[in-house]
Amino acid sequence: MNKKVLIGVADGTEELEAVTIIDVLRRAEIDVTVASVAPGHQVTCSRGVQLVADVLMGECVDDEWDAILVPGGMPGAQNLSDSEAFVSLLKRQHEDRKTIGAICAAPYVVLACHGLLEGKSATAYPGFREELKTAGVAPSDEVVVIDDHVITSQGPGTAMQFALAVVTRLCGEEVSHQVADGLLV
Repeated sequence: MNKKVLIGVADGTEELEAVTIIDVLRRAEIDVTVASVAPGHQVTCSRGVQLVADVLMGECVDDEWDAILVPGGMPGAQNLSDSEAFVSLLKRQHEDRKTIGAICAAPYVVLACHGLLEGKSATAYPGFREELKTAGVAPSDEVVVIDDHVITSQGPGTAMQFALAVVTRLCGEEVSHQVADGLLV
C-alpha cells in the first residue's frame, strides 16, 4: 500500500518548495494530497505562481496520514499556522508520533509556534533560526534535521534534500536513491 502524505498550501506559500516536495514524493509513488487552507482550491504563491490544490483542508481532517508536510514562504506559513483545521491535524500527527515536516519559515511559524518542536533540534530559514530558541528548540545549521518523527529544512535551495529525506523516511533508502538518481541528484 502506498504511503499517504498531506501537504498544506496557502496564499503566499513558497512555490519552489511546494512543487519540489510534491514532485519528488510523487516520483517515489507516494500518494500526495495537496490541501488548500484558502477559501478555494487555487492559491497564489509567494512569487505569483498559481497552484491548484487537490482538496480543501477541511476535507482532510478525518483522514490518517503517514506524513504531513508544511512548505514555507511568507505569508504562506502564517496562513497555514492560522488554519485551525491544519493545526489540529499537525497536533494529532505529533501526538501519534507520525512524521511531520516543515521547511523555510514553517518550522518556526507553524511548528514551533504551536509547541510541536519543544525539546527538539530543528533548522529553518536563517531569519527564523534564532527564533526557534524562544520556543524551546535547539537551532541547527544543518540543511536537513531529523529529530525523532520531525523533519525540518532551511528553504527553497534545500527542498530537494528535504523531500528526499521524507522519501527515505517513508519508503527506505533504496527508493530514495532511485528517485535521486532519476533526478540526477
